[in-house]
Amino acid sequence: MSLFRVGDQAVDGGGLVRIPFMLPTLCAGFPSPAEDFIEGALELPRWLVPNPPATFIWRVRGWCMKGAGIHDEDLAVVDRSLSPVSGAVVVAVINGEMSLKRLVMTGNRLSLTFDNPEMDQEFALEDLEEGLLWGVLLFSVRWHHVKARASVQR
Repeated sequence: MSLFRVGDQAVDGGGLVRIPFMLPTLCAGFPSPAEDFIEGALELPRWLVPNPPATFIWRVRGWCMKGAGIHDEDLAVVDRSLSPVSGAVVVAVINGEMSLKRLVMTGNRLSLTFDNPEMDQEFALEDLEEGLLWGVLLFSVRWHHVKARASVQR
């Protein structure tokens, strides 16, 4: 097993890439990757983002995924080019709203669930009026210092 320092990886990984930061938040509204929904961009090391053209960043609102370690105000980095697998955290369009959910396969049935023990609800994809898997969560970012978080909020 080889260990690398983050700084070494960033240099070897080909520099920085600009990833669109989406204006609407996840769990509220229906964002589109169209330019009028892009708030700006964040530069991330290339080695963190395997497919920059298919990668987007949203701010998370709510606590439906706290069991996965994703909290209110975190940033979700989502890749549209990845194939979702059972157990993955995905961005799904559910009846017109973007939402972060856990994808679960039970037998031949795909469902979306909250990852919060206080919200025990499951949505079978086949039972939804409109359901679409939009992308797969690569990783999330959380500020642990209140002042740092406040400085990046509008």
